[in-house]
Amino acid sequence: MRKALVVGIDYYDRINGLSGCVNDAHAVKAMLDRNADGSINFGTRLIVCNGPSDLVTKRDLKSAARELFTGDADISLFYFAGHGYIEDTGGFLCAADSETGDDGFALNELMALANESPAKNKLIVLDSCHSGVTAQRSDNKGLAEIKDGMTILTASTAYQYAKEVPGGGAGVFTNLFVDALGGAAANLIGEVTPGGVYAHIDQSLGPWAQRPVFKTNVKTFVSLRKVKPPLELADLQRIAEFFPTPGHEFKLDPTFEPERTKEQAGDPSIPPPEPKNVAIFKILQKYNRVNLLVPNHAPHMWHAAMENRSCSLTALGEHYRRLVADGLI
Repeated sequence: MRKALVVGIDYYDRINGLSGCVNDAHAVKAMLDRNADGSINFGTRLIVCNGPSDLVTKRDLKSAARELFTGDADISLFYFAGHGYIEDTGGFLCAADSETGDDGFALNELMALANESPAKNKLIVLDSCHSGVTAQRSDNKGLAEIKDGMTILTASTAYQYAKEVPGGGAGVFTNLFVDALGGAAANLIGEVTPGGVYAHIDQSLGPWAQRPVFKTNVKTFVSLRKVKPPLELADLQRIAEFFPTPGHEFKLDPTFEPERTKEQAGDPSIPPPEPKNVAIFKILQKYNRVNLLVPNHAPHMWHAAMENRSCSLTALGEHYRRLVADGLI
């Protein structure tokens, strides 16, 4: 069982409203509900506030979070887009009825609910100002309390603001988060993990923009969403067949390459393509496109085959070769 609570608050009764949080919440829900192949992923509860008729109070927010973290789900994911507030006692998520900021849903309370949850994996994703203070103890600014199975991903550090995409309508952080879930952060078997999501967001923002914060205490990353992988699993699993040992060079010759010039096709010294080798070469070319291997002493795979050269795995390719050889993929 995979549960997600997705909250977006644009309307605030007593403080300035926002413009993109509800849109963000809908975008996140759409990604979490189903995997790329249409199969069911998370059971998602959406809570949004567009105006006074659908006011989301602190009580509503806390009650929904408590319900989310009740039960032994495989993963319980909490997402919030809205105002955040920080003071010397800690940080707060501002509900629609907040007036001073410190009357919001305390991040310490959210962490307490998550840390005590029997869910196997707990993930908190916050697109709000000052959200990086999450899990930081007020009595020790350098110490974070994160129990087993917990992962936190926030839009900014404790003292930064969460930016909107130019023109409004969406948060910079959530825009990248949705992009990552859509496949930009997927690994070669099509899984999007929290670590991959953070790496995508961190690289995309650069050193001068708001800095995302990532805190985790897990033995292994859970997959948040599955997308179509750049390689079929059966093709990826053959990498250990083609490269049985570290540093192995796969020898190529013209029988692997089906395309050749008119002159080459009529040259009796050049052997014709062999269907079995051509099928293998297609897989090797796929490896090349996703940076698993490179041709040796040739600019392209075509040249490597036609010039009787070879190809070798990259560092990434060696990593996946080991995974396959060890039965982990």
